[in-house]
Amino acid sequence: MEQEQKQIPYIVFESVLARLERANRRLFILCIILTLMLLTTNAGWIYYESQFEDVKITQENEDGYNNFIGNDGNITNY
Repeated sequence: MEQEQKQIPYIVFESVLARLERANRRLFILCIILTLMLLTTNAGWIYYESQFEDVKITQENEDGYNNFIGNDGNITNY
């Protein structure tokens, strides 16, 4: 069975091409927006996490058990 090759009018080809160009442009703009949003949220998380500081507490005791009350008021036993 031989398949018949059909001719497509040039105007149909041009209209499909124009439609695909518009779709590609929209997708490219969407990629740029999503990239900017990703960078913005990452910068926001870095700013949020940089507001806190780590505090290291060292103590010594003859018995080996250390208890201290932290900044939040909780008693910690080691």
